[in-house]
Amino acid sequence: MSSVFERIIAGALPAEKVFENERILAIQDIHPDAPVHVLILPKKHFKDLNDVGPEDQALMGEIVLVAQQLAEKFGVEEGYRLVSNCGPMAGQTVFHLHFHLLGGRSLGALG
Repeated sequence: MSSVFERIIAGALPAEKVFENERILAIQDIHPDAPVHVLILPKKHFKDLNDVGPEDQALMGEIVLVAQQLAEKFGVEEGYRLVSNCGPMAGQTVFHLHFHLLGGRSLGALG
């Protein structure tokens, strides 16, 4: 069975889209952890970051550029976090690679 993100990408489930092109879809998170919480999804299926190969460098770079554009669009370009959980031990619950763009409040230091 396909993941919820694959069904959203295919148009089988609704989502509030904030960006889309041929390779990437960005949607509002339905359970936001910050005032700005956007999920950035490659349309190509990767289970997680470990599935990304050298042939995917351009796509990963494009995701970063889309994150920058969305940070500006939502007014958080001065402070945001871009996160991808890789595997269950890191808290990944949907096994289609995605990035969380978080901002709009103080996020605190990590580590």
